[in-house]
Amino acid sequence: MQALILAAGMGNRLGRYTADNTKCMLPINGKTLIERALDTLYRVGIQKCIIVAGYKKENLIGFLGNKYKNISIEYIVNDIYNKTNNIYSLYLARDYLAKDDTLLLESDIIFDDDIILQMINSEYSTLAAVAHFESWMDGTVARIDDDNNIVAFIPKKLFNFAEKDSYYKTVNIYKFSREFSQKTYIPFLEAYIKSMGDNEYYEQVLRVIAALDRNELKAFVLTTQKWYEIDDVQDKAIAETIFASGEGDGISRIQACYGGYWRYPAMLDYCYLVNPYFPCKRAIDEMKASFTELLTRYPSGLNTQNLLSAKLFNLDESCVLTGNGAAELIRALAPAVNGPIGIIYPTFNEYEESFCGKKIVSFAPKDFSYTADDLIRFSAECNSLVLINPDNPSGHYLNKEDMLRLAECFTRNNKTLILDESFIDFCDAEDDKSLLTQDVLDRHPSLVVIKSLSKSYGIPGLRLGVLASGDKRLVAAARKNIPIWNINSFAEYFLQIIGKYQKEYAASCRKIAAERRRFKAALEETGLVTVFPSQANYFLCRLKNGGSARDLAEKLLARHNIFIKDLSGKKGIPDGTFVRIAIRGREDNEHFVSALPPPPPSHKKNRNFLRRFAGQTRPEAA
Repeated sequence: MQALILAAGMGNRLGRYTADNTKCMLPINGKTLIERALDTLYRVGIQKCIIVAGYKKENLIGFLGNKYKNISIEYIVNDIYNKTNNIYSLYLARDYLAKDDTLLLESDIIFDDDIILQMINSEYSTLAAVAHFESWMDGTVARIDDDNNIVAFIPKKLFNFAEKDSYYKTVNIYKFSREFSQKTYIPFLEAYIKSMGDNEYYEQVLRVIAALDRNELKAFVLTTQKWYEIDDVQDKAIAETIFASGEGDGISRIQACYGGYWRYPAMLDYCYLVNPYFPCKRAIDEMKASFTELLTRYPSGLNTQNLLSAKLFNLDESCVLTGNGAAELIRALAPAVNGPIGIIYPTFNEYEESFCGKKIVSFAPKDFSYTADDLIRFSAECNSLVLINPDNPSGHYLNKEDMLRLAECFTRNNKTLILDESFIDFCDAEDDKSLLTQDVLDRHPSLVVIKSLSKSYGIPGLRLGVLASGDKRLVAAARKNIPIWNINSFAEYFLQIIGKYQKEYAASCRKIAAERRRFKAALEETGLVTVFPSQANYFLCRLKNGGSARDLAEKLLARHNIFIKDLSGKKGIPDGTFVRIAIRGREDNEHFVSALPPPPPSHKKNRNFLRRFAGQTRPEAA
């Protein structure tokens, strides 16, 4: 078997990276795409490779020569690469296709060795690698039947998003038998170019062949194998994250994204803190029903957003400020708050960063636990205090009675209490827990309540937060720091309709509380971590016996595609043994526990709990 790599294109969308070099010379984590492809071919035993070169061909030929390791390389030159498409490059190589079974690759993809190895070893002589369509994908897709026959190729211009669940993206890796090339593909290729021209994609020929219903081309469906197609600079960054050269590189790169993890659909995100049980399906369907109208129209100004938030929480609109997430509100509030400002460490980084121009007084309680009396004593050192309740990342919680006593103390002493209640709805207490009520705000004008709806309502993509205070002058001052259109139409519509779904929302919070109890017991039974008490949708955990948080985070990401929060180096965290683990749905949590490394020797007997806890676990992701 031989390999054929199409590498004639210009790669204009990669800008400066391909200004003076061909696309396959693009380095990904220090190694070019062409080297990565040839290394894979070498490892699976391929000894001959034909490369169709065009743009900057001299660079590629000079770089590789006629031999790479034990692979002999022959070149075909497409001199009109700027006027043709890859169908013409393949046409130029048709004589080689006719001589041997061939692995056909495009030069702008990065992929696991296992894909090639399994395709070579497959019982089927002619295969196309495909992957179930995901939102980040683009280009030609295919449909397959129950026997993995490719029954249709759908080009980009005929893509129907209503049918996307039935689509499989072509990975641009094929195995053609010599017989298929000789008797089917090459004759159709020649006929297609003669009738349709040479500025097309070679998959158009496969589209014609699939329409004949011969079942000659089988789909090799990828599951956990990693791959990525690189067309632009963002693709390059994503590929460098997926194919990080070492485990440590991967965790650093994924952390630096700060979200956008829908581009990594196989990854389980245990870092960011989102309600896994809300919004409910009916609320999502209602949002979808108005998608086009919301997309094509301006949102209302800030006055309307404040009215909607006030309605949701039964507040006076003059006491409310709606933000593009809690982070925007914290930044808007900062200039209006007097220092020194007390911050309990460890904490949500946005508070320290937002108040960086003011004097900050630190309070680092032992074992991340404190009482209202502790905070009252600490408040003697500051004019304002930031309190997250339940706390982040510890999950520590003060009940409403203590919080009211704290609010009364701050009001009496004319000091500002900034209370972040982003996780309050997840507490076990069935009675009212929140201080976000008009009565409390009126009685305690020194109180400022901030709440992230993104986290509690499970809508981080909408970016919604609310700030409320009985001090209307403070609210007005913060408002001056926010633009008139800070909320998009989708977030505004969510505020408009969400009041109808409060029963479902309350049920989702109870589910989190129940899963929290179950998940905590399972984590503790592993013997791997100490789990701190939490009333939020996450746990602060300390690895036992000096285990490294960084090492655990790296291994979970590299080996199981699980992303957790490594707290090493975070202010208020004493050493590198702490992680924060979000609470997801039961199935994901079962998989998480099963993916944890073996516990210390003295706790190995506890691994028997997996049979009780996990049951059917989801397959390991790449």
